[in-house]
Amino acid sequence: MKVLQINVVYNTGSTGKIMCDIRTVLTEEQIDSVICYGRGPRVTEKNVYKTCGELYSKFNNLFSRLTGLMYGGCFISTQRLIRRIKKERPDIVHLHCLNGYFVNIYRLISWLKKSKIKTVLTLHAEFMHTANCAHAFDCEKWKTGCGHCSRCKQETRSLLLDGTHRSWMKMKKAFADFEGLRVVSVSPWLMERAKSSPILRDCEHTTILNGLDITVFQPKESNVRERLGIGERKMIFHATPKFDDDPDNIKGGCYLIRLAEKMPSVVFVVAGRYAERLRVPENMVLLGKVSDQNVLSEYYSAADLTVLTSKRETFSMIVAESLCCGTPVVGFRAGGPESIAVEEYSAFVKHGDVESLRKKTEEMLMCPSKRSLVASRAALVYSKQKMTRKYMELYQK
Repeated sequence: MKVLQINVVYNTGSTGKIMCDIRTVLTEEQIDSVICYGRGPRVTEKNVYKTCGELYSKFNNLFSRLTGLMYGGCFISTQRLIRRIKKERPDIVHLHCLNGYFVNIYRLISWLKKSKIKTVLTLHAEFMHTANCAHAFDCEKWKTGCGHCSRCKQETRSLLLDGTHRSWMKMKKAFADFEGLRVVSVSPWLMERAKSSPILRDCEHTTILNGLDITVFQPKESNVRERLGIGERKMIFHATPKFDDDPDNIKGGCYLIRLAEKMPSVVFVVAGRYAERLRVPENMVLLGKVSDQNVLSEYYSAADLTVLTSKRETFSMIVAESLCCGTPVVGFRAGGPESIAVEEYSAFVKHGDVESLRKKTEEMLMCPSKRSLVASRAALVYSKQKMTRKYMELYQK
């Protein structure tokens, strides 16, 4: 068996790492593995191919803003990718995230269908079944065809045209009657959304939770509290790509600031990029970007609780990482997180309700869980070994 995986990036970000984890197991099982990716540095590893240049990707970004179609264009890079698939002749093509202006999604899907290549599509975001936005939030136009989008410019970055209906029709046509397709969602919540979409509702669906390295994310001893001068005070941890006080930021940093103001005796430690101008309460410590996963696991382990303030998440590696380090989670209901979290060690309240979040946070801080018990329970759910085993089973089917 030969499996060819396609993703926007390689060995970076959550999707890039997941693809590499699957590749590692394939290699261990002596199954031929090929990687194709579109963005980021070019690597020289065997059977790893970059199919799109950075300058060409930027050109297609501009082209999409003129046409209103985010997932079209990319004629040269898509043809290069198809040539690679033809040359490799894989038994299975596994699609991950196809955004990033490196491939024409409509053309690739149509070609895989016409060529009768067995295909696995993992949904890490919503754009494959909405045909446009990565997160549809409360809008349900993706169930009826999109068009006249009130968030067109924010979601598609189109300068002139609203191409949301056209994109929806092209995506639906591409997936229609694709008999050799299996759709994987990374959370039960996301799977129900995908099954509600006219684009993917006739496909065979399953859920496979994202996996992580539980030898890295596990309870650890460290001097984090001593180094930050926290002592015996309660510590809440928050991890995010970018932390700010913008109410429109999907990660909800403004709510964490408000929560910290309501809980002055608790220390809030934040990992994530931030602007120098940002003003935060005195009980909040901004670490900046933390790239080392071992260091990140030390912060999770040192905390009494991890707080999630996102408006929408299709999974949430933050939840999985925190629980594997033995630290319970509290946050806003955001879709994916509450559907994948270990129920007895997590709690979620209505999005934006800071007062309910405060009450639930204080309640969980007063009833600490045994760290080793939380971690052992989470390891059974989120290990990359379990994730890759389920993908192997799906490939065999």
